[in-house]
Amino acid sequence: QVQLVESGGGLVQPGGSLKLSCEVSENIFNFNTVAWYRQAPGKEREFVASINVGGRTQYEDFVKGRFTISRDHQKNTVYLQMNSLKPEDTAVYYCYANILSSHNWGQGTQVTVSS
Repeated sequence: QVQLVESGGGLVQPGGSLKLSCEVSENIFNFNTVAWYRQAPGKEREFVASINVGGRTQYEDFVKGRFTISRDHQKNTVYLQMNSLKPEDTAVYYCYANILSSHNWGQGTQVTVSS
């Protein structure tokens, strides 16, 4: 069974930065897409960013220019660099990886942006 382990969350002031990591238990090139989603209290889970097997990246409009998704295939890890953080970025951030009909989620890491 695929395991996704997120880390790097925490408390940061507005305007600050955090880098999230998603360590995958197998070769990340086995997956069509690895992505980050987030869920704020009382809201539905929403897409943040993704990277596909070919390296193409996609971002939701509210993070464009602030967040960057990247990967290190030797470490089987996908990263989310988050800059210029805003209070509205506060959420649990989840890593997601899929291949065909297999959808895999991590347990999430809490990001809190507050002064």
